Amino acid sequence: MLKDNLFSLFKKEEETIQSIDPVNNVTLDSESSVSHSDEKESPSYDVESLKSRESYLFHWVSKMNAEVKGVEPVTDEEKTETNTFSAANMWFSSNLVLSAYAVGALGPCVFGLNFGASCLTILFFNILGVIPVAFFSMFGARTGLRQMILTRYLTGNYTARFFSLVNIISCVGWCVLNTICSAQLFNMVNRNGHNCPLWAGCLIIASGTVIISFFGYKVIHQYEKWSWIPNLAIFFVLIARLKISGKWSNGDWAGGPTTAGGVLSFGCASFGYAGAWTTYASDYTVYLPRNTKKVKIFVNVFVSLTLALCFSMFLGAACGMAAVNDPTFMKLYHENAIGGLIYAILVPNSLHGFGQFCCVVFALSTVANNLPSMYTIALSAQSLWGPFERYPRAIWTIAGNLAMLGLGIPACYFFDSFLENFMNTISYYSAIYITLITCEHCIHRKGNYESYVIADWNNSKKLPIGLSSALAFFISCFGVALGMCQTYWVGEIGRLIGEYGGDIGLEMGASWSFIIYNLARPLEKKYFGR
Repeated sequence: MLKDNLFSLFKKEEETIQSIDPVNNVTLDSESSVSHSDEKESPSYDVESLKSRESYLFHWVSKMNAEVKGVEPVTDEEKTETNTFSAANMWFSSNLVLSAYAVGALGPCVFGLNFGASCLTILFFNILGVIPVAFFSMFGARTGLRQMILTRYLTGNYTARFFSLVNIISCVGWCVLNTICSAQLFNMVNRNGHNCPLWAGCLIIASGTVIISFFGYKVIHQYEKWSWIPNLAIFFVLIARLKISGKWSNGDWAGGPTTAGGVLSFGCASFGYAGAWTTYASDYTVYLPRNTKKVKIFVNVFVSLTLALCFSMFLGAACGMAAVNDPTFMKLYHENAIGGLIYAILVPNSLHGFGQFCCVVFALSTVANNLPSMYTIALSAQSLWGPFERYPRAIWTIAGNLAMLGLGIPACYFFDSFLENFMNTISYYSAIYITLITCEHCIHRKGNYESYVIADWNNSKKLPIGLSSALAFFISCFGVALGMCQTYWVGEIGRLIGEYGGDIGLEMGASWSFIIYNLARPLEKKYFGR
């Protein structure tokens, strides 16, 4: 039955392609005989006039050959991407990285799971997180809308702007945490001599990120096309050295409530890492032609993301088991987190100088992981408030990188644990966000792409208001609080799972938002008509 439903959904969206006017990006709805452009009311501000006031910025960015396109819908004439695997390449490269490896190590080192249990948890929760990323990647080619603009149709205009704000915070926060991982690894290199200070490591990553993300979509895709190669080579070196060290073992299988709590908490971290990409999804497929097969986009993104995440996290879990088995490895892990563990495997009594070279290359992999965040943060800023569109995407990218650097340096020294807890909290919103937008498209819009009138993307009087999604989000936060299990807060339900509790904040948030939204949305449509 599930297979038939998925097939019919894919078939329906292919059939609706012909219902779009490719020139004006206007839906030709069979229930309406008038042009949407005739009944469209003027937005509250004129984007073009705003841009003209700051035309020197756009001129400067254009002279640098950087992308000047903002959050406006991408037209058919602009859909010039010919490589249908471009999104798959990008997602593969940006997740075959140090930070994904670090998440995998949490299973044995933090949650007390053995290697087998860690891998099963990684596989299951990553698949759950990757499916919505792959699904909403199809919308970019189909509609030409950026993810936060698409969100205006799915959660309502005003709630979508709130999600844009949260997404800005999330993008900066994830980049800070990723950068800390690299700074710690840089700091371990030549640790008995003139090693790289933590602040310098942050500066290296920020510099690489801002240079590439400044130029935009094409340059990012070109970089991600090849950046996975050295990262994969380092992974194979880690596998070889881990095998030779003899420190790895599967560990004992365990059961009971405490193990269940560890699985749920580790699953929360794994899902949060994978599912958080949903708020970026359509940004990286908008330049694909409208007639690109949506099934192909889905499969490409799903396979590439799943392979990269699972491979990176599986290896992280294996190295985490080595730390559990070896006190020296664990000592370095506690001293300098994932950087210390990688150094312990590659350098002392191992590869020495070449191992330190591998550490440097691996630390640089974070640039590939930060690029999607620093591209999307600019689009989220422009989506937040109309006047922000007067500043080019590249300017917001620079601002995002400066914010990441400004927070990353002190975080390395003073409050890295606080930031990690904060970002775990931010990741809960991805479960609620995924639930809301999926319910709107699949249930209330019945999977009908004709319901997206592209011409109304900036018309607040035609877009849904968002009362039902705002209500669902607000109430769901209480569900998250009840199910959380973090060092700073353990919910009443989360504390009941095992000796140390289990984190079911994602599950609680998703289920509560599903119920509240589907009860409130019909009432909103009845009384407000949209």
